[in-house]
Parts: sequence; structure tokens; C-alpha cells
Amino acid sequence: MHYHVKLDQFEGPLDLLLHLIHRYEIDIYDIPVAQITEQYMAYIHAMQELQLDVASEYLVMAATLIEMKSKMLLPKHEDTLEDDIFIPEEDPREQLMQQLIEYKKFKEAAKQLREREEERALLFTKPPSDLTAYAKNGAPLALDVDVYDMLGALAKLLRRKKLQKPLHTKVARQEIPIGQRMEEIIYILKSGERMNFYDLFPYDDREQIVVTFLALLELMKRNEIIVEQESNFADLYIRRKGD
Repeated sequence: MHYHVKLDQFEGPLDLLLHLIHRYEIDIYDIPVAQITEQYMAYIHAMQELQLDVASEYLVMAATLIEMKSKMLLPKHEDTLEDDIFIPEEDPREQLMQQLIEYKKFKEAAKQLREREEERALLFTKPPSDLTAYAKNGAPLALDVDVYDMLGALAKLLRRKKLQKPLHTKVARQEIPIGQRMEEIIYILKSGERMNFYDLFPYDDREQIVVTFLALLELMKRNEIIVEQESNFADLYIRRKGD
């Protein structure tokens, strides 16, 4: 089974790096190259497992991070001029840091413009209603879950399945259409209860894992399910829209 999927939510390698920096509360002015490279490569491998159309710019950034990590491991030395003036080596992270800062500025500006557009559109519609009376008392506020959060959960799932995979096994392949898996997920969630993300993947077959993940993305896109997370690094929970 082959899936060739391209998702509009991926805006480029700098967008992924900013997500990781925000996710792991990293100082953009002092980037731990080893940690950010490890997390970046985990996301790239997860994208390749899904056979997404990984643009070459993602791979170029991966190579850049690996090269940067190698430079950081080399012993540092300083050049000496005739007048015994020491010239420190340029930090290999400097260029990447400046790119991230500039990208962050443009992204925040785009967000502000989008918010103004949304506010302007509200002038000709009914003002938003206060729905606090319908909220559950004392329920924690769920964090916004985006495609990167889903991809991170998939990377964890793949690592778990790899560790639990038996040394010798025989699997009978059964192709499952994405539409059929979407219907199955909706049926599973019909009770109205939230379901843990990992509980939707009870099998170890890679094709079924990919189909289930793509089905979840499509249901999110159609606004038929809601994916919630109560805190950073916590498990994701799925429920039907309106339940």
C-alpha cells in the first residue's frame, strides 16, 4: 500500500523548528543543537513513515543541523593575530538563530493580520455568544492541538510499536480504505466518551497504523472530531464533534 500525501499545514523547516523550540521551551538565543537535531529528525522520520511529500528544504535543514551538531562537538580554538589579539570563532548557530528570529517576526505579523481580518469579518455577523454556562465546572482547559502535535504522538507510537514488536512474526496484509477506517473511528466514538489517541492503534501492522493516522487527520480537517491535550507532553484524546 502506498500513500502519497501533502499537507498544507506544514509551512517549512523553520516553522517546524519554531514549533520544537516552543514545545520544549528552548531559548532561541541559546539553541541546544544536539537536542533540537534529535527532535527534528524524529519528526522527519515520522513524516517519511507516512510517505508524505517531504520537501527537499526539510532534508537540507536536517543536513544543516547535523553539520552544526558536528561542529559543536569539535574542540574550540581561537585564532591569534600578531598583536596577540584573540579572535573567537563564529558560533555555528548564529545564522540559524537570525533566520528563526526573522521568520518568527513575519509569522507573528501574519498572525496579527489574520486576527484583524477575522475581527473585521465579525462586524457583519452575529457577535460571539458566551458559552461558559455550558462548560464543565472545574474542567481543565484543553490546549490547541495541531498537526505537529499529532505527528509527535505518531512518532511516540512508532517507537512503542518498534519496542513491542516480536522478533519473528507473520502478518497477513489486509488493505483498508481510509474512508472505511474513518467510519470505524466515528462508530468507536459514538458513545460520546473521550478516547486516548494510542487506543486507536491496537495493532502493529504499519499499513493499518498509517491508514488510521491519515483517517484521523481527514476527520480533523472535516471538523468531525476534536483532538484535545490537557498539558504539554500529555496524551492526546479524541472525541466526536458536538459530544
